[in-house]
Amino acid sequence: MTLLIPIASCLLSSGFIALLLRSGGGRLAIDQPNERSLHARPVPRVGGLGILFGALPAWWLSGVDAALWLPALLLGSLSFLDDRAGLPIAARFGAHAVAALALLVFGFPSMPWMVVPVAVLALMWFTNLYNFMDGSDGLAGGMAVAGFGAYATAAWQSGDAGIAIASAGTAAAALGFLVFNFHPARVFMGDSGSIPLGFLAGAMGLAGWRDGLWPLWFPVLAFAPFVADASVTLARRVLRGERFWQAHRTHYYQRLVQLGWGHRRTALAAYALMLPCVVVALAARSAGVALQVAALTGCALVLALAGASVDAAWRRHQRGAAS
Repeated sequence: MTLLIPIASCLLSSGFIALLLRSGGGRLAIDQPNERSLHARPVPRVGGLGILFGALPAWWLSGVDAALWLPALLLGSLSFLDDRAGLPIAARFGAHAVAALALLVFGFPSMPWMVVPVAVLALMWFTNLYNFMDGSDGLAGGMAVAGFGAYATAAWQSGDAGIAIASAGTAAAALGFLVFNFHPARVFMGDSGSIPLGFLAGAMGLAGWRDGLWPLWFPVLAFAPFVADASVTLARRVLRGERFWQAHRTHYYQRLVQLGWGHRRTALAAYALMLPCVVVALAARSAGVALQVAALTGCALVLALAGASVDAAWRRHQRGAAS
């Protein structure tokens, strides 16, 4: 029975997206190319609806606290309005903060009050970093499969069927979306997919830590390629005095595409970073402190080396374009 749930999530997600595209539902929200875009033609951004449609039964049947997934569902609904017509930045960030606070109040009632502001900011960061990284074919969908797959595996190994099923259903729904999103993408997930996925990555990560399934660093390492790229890029933009919430094309994955790697090769390179991070996170989560530190340090060095390589290639590209 538990194996059938993620299979059903994958089929529901892909089936719903196919239905939307064939019935003209893709016109409900269209991604028009802009200065941040790496695509040149309008693409429907209704894939997030398919992910939510596929994952919702798994969340419901898993028996996990609704405080974990109900705010994500509400964020997905609000974000779909943003995909259709656009919402002010204050309204979006305000909704993210309210969802994070609701999760902590109802899902973590024993959390010390002085920790709540930090936890809200951490959840808002996870929510938005996923949105920041959703800009290349196959990237965000692949990270959802890898990251939530890591959650499902760790929870199953620890005997927590609820979080295992909820996470596996989320990963499977993302896989159903990825069928349509791998290059050349026929659909994007949009904010209706990236915002709830980011929120869930933080929410389920905290729940697993609360329940003793993994250390606090585990969610960060499970989603490390996204965390690293988004965090470094944001820090650079803030230091340069840029408006970090505005569209841009300075993420590492965006620069790889602009350097000629294309969407497919960039996605495969990202998967090559995601998989080792997930494997190391799963292997080290129950190890001794020394091995955990070594695992985190090793993954950080690999990601830093990858980032430095892209930076060096980008500088050569700029020099060549200027000469």
